[in-house]
Amino acid sequence: MVGAATPAVLERTRVLVEPLLAAAVDRLVDELRLPARYHFGWVEADGSPSDAVAGKGLRPALAVLSAEAVGADASVALPGAVAVQLVHDFSLVHDDIIDGDEERRHRPTVWTAFGMDDAIIVGDALHNLAYQVLLEDPTPERVAATSRLARATTVMIAGQAADMAFDDLPAVDLPACLAMEADKTGALLGYSASVGAVLAGAPAGKVDALEAYGVELGLVFQAVDDVLGIWGDPVVTGKAAGNDLRERKKSMPVAVVLSAGGLAADELRALYDTEGDLSDEQVSLAADLIVEAGGRDGTVAEARAHLDAALAAVDGVGLEASAVDELAALARFVADRDF
Repeated sequence: MVGAATPAVLERTRVLVEPLLAAAVDRLVDELRLPARYHFGWVEADGSPSDAVAGKGLRPALAVLSAEAVGADASVALPGAVAVQLVHDFSLVHDDIIDGDEERRHRPTVWTAFGMDDAIIVGDALHNLAYQVLLEDPTPERVAATSRLARATTVMIAGQAADMAFDDLPAVDLPACLAMEADKTGALLGYSASVGAVLAGAPAGKVDALEAYGVELGLVFQAVDDVLGIWGDPVVTGKAAGNDLRERKKSMPVAVVLSAGGLAADELRALYDTEGDLSDEQVSLAADLIVEAGGRDGTVAEARAHLDAALAAVDGVGLEASAVDELAALARFVADRDF
């Protein structure tokens, strides 16, 4: 997988959103402010300044572009951009606990650095803060954006629940995996890619087109994430090599193989039918099985198909051409990323 050049919109959006995001986080009580700021990479666990690698900022960028796509100024999208980033980060803090991940972005996760109790309540606080940000000025557009965020978050949580339920299933086929990932990742990206248009009071057809783009982009993102979860470079991804296999996750490459059936599927199912994490030797064997059975290539093909669908969703629906070009560049960046 070849890394793509970082689109300029990510930095442009970061400059707009990060000060507002930091101001929102700083409203948290003292006991929660430090671990929250630590999670965002702004400080170390002792409160000293940090030069940690920040997240990509994909969701705020989509929010801004969705406002610009309907002819509105970027500033219109900022409450939605901050809110969706807060919800995303609430989910990351909790996901790290659920998955037992001890490292994110090359340093200890919040629960590892501050303890599980603090991490749970920090995630809760970030979730609640998102709605406070949107409803500070309860205009009809902001109320509509808040309602849509509640629905998107509900779907995202349902996707997380389905992902967890997969752990107890002997096998998961590709349609079930895609449905779970559309919920877990696609719902919030669909919201991100349309919230700016909602806040701008855009017509429903344009909002729906942008949301459809975001949902498809979510499947692109998750397909690439699933490939990186097995074959990504730990130096780049910040996670251990083969981590998804070690934890016996039924991610998209695994689901492609299990759906196809045959000897490779039987061997992979037998490897997964064990207690505890897989050993390094088992991880290597599982990765080889998936490649030989077409699981990696099949997942890359899924990513490309959903990339095409995302681009088609915003083509010819009357959106601003310059914003559509940036949405396309951002989608290709997601498809080609290596981190």
